[in-house]
Amino acid sequence: MQGTGPARIGLVLGAGGVTGDAFHRGVIRALHEAGFDARTAVLIVGTSAGSMVGAFLRRPEEMGTALYDATVHGRKLGWAPDLSPYLAAMRRPWDARAGVLFASLLPTGRRSTEFLVAGLRSRHGNDWPERRLYVVGVRRRDGKRVVFGRDGAPHTDVAHAVAASCAIPGYFHPVEIDGEMYVDGGVHSPTNADVTNGWELDVLIVSSPMSVDLRGIRPTIDLGARLLFHRYLQKELAHHRRRGTRVLTFEPGGELLSVMGLNPLRGARIDEIEVMSAERATSVLNASEALAGLRTAA
Repeated sequence: MQGTGPARIGLVLGAGGVTGDAFHRGVIRALHEAGFDARTAVLIVGTSAGSMVGAFLRRPEEMGTALYDATVHGRKLGWAPDLSPYLAAMRRPWDARAGVLFASLLPTGRRSTEFLVAGLRSRHGNDWPERRLYVVGVRRRDGKRVVFGRDGAPHTDVAHAVAASCAIPGYFHPVEIDGEMYVDGGVHSPTNADVTNGWELDVLIVSSPMSVDLRGIRPTIDLGARLLFHRYLQKELAHHRRRGTRVLTFEPGGELLSVMGLNPLRGARIDEIEVMSAERATSVLNASEALAGLRTAA
């Protein structure tokens, strides 16, 4: 471990819909049984479903008082796609992200994210958690990643930030924050683990429901996408590995891939997913040298 004090542990919770939420809960359960309380992480980064779980882990002990009376959605948008990110990417193709290009071609979603974040509004109110929480969204007009909760980001409350991070393009309506419209942070990356690069961490834990554990590959229809997201994650972790940070990644594999299925918004087997995720995470922990670091932090 670096230094002599308690371990500095970061936690990254990736996108993944309803099934991803269950996957995260399994990982968090396994971490708890190994002696690490995820609430004590010095930094939590959440994208989409991961932002919901991260906000839950950062919930205050006492109920907050919500001062925002309006819903999370601002001005009404037409059905047509917003091609601005696509055109911007064409001007700088070397910076283009596949998710941004795809999302810019989708029609504007019409479903509200309000039902997802109403509980967060009543719990957090206007106050951002004292312990660091980063919530990742994507600005609709140009596809730029924005990390709410980080210095320099637009000021907002937890409910709006999480709603933006969960606003799947083509399905949910974008979320307005400070005059800009935002969509799901997974458009940029399913994990966004590289936003932790400015932090000196001893251990970085990543729960990544949308990628795949190469030790447990199964021939599924979405395997190509999962392999791409695994590659994204490895690139995002390169900085920490170079500096000697102990990295723990949890990715689905084996039978769990079949149970999670192709539709991340289908909740029929979430209890089974949580149990299987916890079992896989426990096996990863038992084989990892970082486990000692987690117990040191407990």
